[in-house]
Amino acid sequence: MAAYLMSEIEISDTLWGEEYGERVKPILAKRGGKLISRSSDAVRVEGKRSTPTIAVVLEFPTSEAAQAWHSEPDYKPLINLGNT
Repeated sequence: MAAYLMSEIEISDTLWGEEYGERVKPILAKRGGKLISRSSDAVRVEGKRSTPTIAVVLEFPTSEAAQAWHSEPDYKPLINLGNT
């Protein structure tokens, strides 16, 4: 069964998206993941947190594949890329 990973990201470095996007593609593909949605027009209608800069939805073939992607050694340097 497919698993979906949803992320809300606040970007502090505008060049982050370009570098992250290019570097994450092969890592995502390795685990069978694909980008379903990326929006820079995220809207918060509930909750108390601030509205994210970008909202992203990824699809993976299984929840195990999603967890493996996030634990991938090549992905670790990208996690805080926009906050450096």
